[in-house]
This record gives sequence, C-alpha cells and structure tokens, in this order.
Amino acid sequence: MTMRCPITYEPLQYDDKKYSKKGLELLSRNLRRLKDFPYSQQAQKEEAISLAGKLSIQGVQPKLSLLLDTKNETFNIAPQGGLYILKMQSDWPSLPENEDLTMRLAKVVELEVPLHGLVYCQDQTFSYWIRRFDRPSTRQKLPLEDFAQLLSHTRETKYEASMEEVVEVINRYTSFPVLEKEKLFLLTLFNFLVGNEDMHLKNFSLLRVGHKISLSPCYDLLNTTLALGKAVKEELALPLQGKKNKLRAEDLVDYFGRGRLGLMDKRINYYLDLLRNAQEAWLSLISMSFLTSDQKEAYVELVSARAQRLFNV
Repeated sequence: MTMRCPITYEPLQYDDKKYSKKGLELLSRNLRRLKDFPYSQQAQKEEAISLAGKLSIQGVQPKLSLLLDTKNETFNIAPQGGLYILKMQSDWPSLPENEDLTMRLAKVVELEVPLHGLVYCQDQTFSYWIRRFDRPSTRQKLPLEDFAQLLSHTRETKYEASMEEVVEVINRYTSFPVLEKEKLFLLTLFNFLVGNEDMHLKNFSLLRVGHKISLSPCYDLLNTTLALGKAVKEELALPLQGKKNKLRAEDLVDYFGRGRLGLMDKRINYYLDLLRNAQEAWLSLISMSFLTSDQKEAYVELVSARAQRLFNV
C-alpha cells in the first residue's frame, strides 16, 4: 500500500518520514519535521475535559486549541490564543479522517476551506487539525458570529430554524448578498451530495474583515451519513420548504436556487456543472483518503446515489 502524506495525500518519497515536504511547508516554511502529537486519544479527551470552560473554542465534540511550535517541531496545547483547532477520535468511527476528506472535497468545488490535515498522535492514531480563519495571529481576532447568535437561538435550539431563515440572515447582514447567496447555494448542494445532514445554525457563520461581512470559510463539514449510519434519517439539518428528507432536484435547484435565492439560470448551471464535473476528482480523493476500505466504498456509494438524484441521471 502506498504511504501518503496526511496533509496533502501525495505519496511519500523515500526520504520522507510521515509527512511530505510540501505538507510541512504548508504549515510553515521553517518546518522540516513534525513529531507525533504527544498525547494518545484518551489523553486528548482528558485534556479537553480538564480545559472545558477555559478554551477559546466551544462545541459539543471535544476539541483542543493548538499552537505550532516550529522550533520543537510539534503542536502544543494552547488554552488561549491558539491558531489551530484539533479534533480527536470519538465514539463514532473515523471522524477525523471523515472530516478531513470532506473538507478536501469541498475545496475541489471552489468552496473556501482553511488549511487542515491529519496529525499522527502518540498512539499512532489520527486527529484532525484546522487553521483558525478568525485568528490571523495570536494577537488578532476577527469578528465572527454564527447564525444561531444572529437569529437569537441557543445551542439547544440550533435545529429550530429553516434554510429560508438562513437566506434572510444573508440578505440582512452581508455586504454583497448576491455573492453570498451563490456560496450558500453551492454549499447546500455540496452538503446534500456528501451526506452532511448536520448543517445546523451554528455551522453557518458571518465573518467581518475590515468593512466587509461575508460567509465564513467552511468548517465542520462531515459525511454524517457515513459516521452515524442507520441513525441518520434526514438529509438536511434545517428544513427546506418544510422538508428534511426525500429531497428532489426540484427542491434544491428550482425552489431554493431560483425561488428563494433568486439566482440566474447561468449561475445555477455553472454550479451544477462544477459539482457534476468534480465527481471523478472526488472519487480519486476518496480512494486516497485515510478511511477504511469499507468506509471508502460506503462514501462512494452515497455520493453516486445523491448525484443521480441531483443531476437526474
């Protein structure tokens, strides 16, 4: 089996250890090696629990805040001011590998995705890391608000809204609503295709850079159908035209794209072609990913079935 870099997916050369030179350079031009993250999965969970309430990040899934120490060639836990977020293994199988792959699929179709990858841990398992887009540096934090905050919802009520309300947030708050609604259309179709049924209000955010307010780069993209299996009964976290499942192309394209978002046919066809033409590249990435063989097969089957429904083929 070809060994691959968990940052770039490219095959490792004979002089590479666990990461390619390109992968290390993406993290830092000064990085020549990356040591295993010095915590087992169990130790990471214990650290996340002990730091709960102290970290500058929130969420249901255990997370750690990190800084990259280029001098010592390792990630360090940083309760405050971290520039990376780390997600560990959980009760659901291969979530780090799943999220890393799904984010790569998003980048193929021109969705904005922060730098991310997998890191080997002390016990030779993988955890997932992602660069924080709201922290250009340890001393600077950009204003960021998720849609739950903007719609006066809590973590407990983050599913109690609709995709139509998401559109209204974009219309009301963003600097260039037409551009942001195109992004939302693409992201919604993408989530349908990859089986991400957990795009709730806290997974949409607005980011302010200077005087411009726009949708943030993507985060928390995951094939939840693969992760949760039979427990998943819905295709969208937030209802569209009152529906969370049995979605048709007419719902996503005609009702949502043309009706609610008001997109021109030329732009709708552009994004449909973009997604359709990405299928071959997606299959290649899935095959190169760090999922198990069975998980890769299940991912391909889901994407293929959803593509048939969306593209009416």
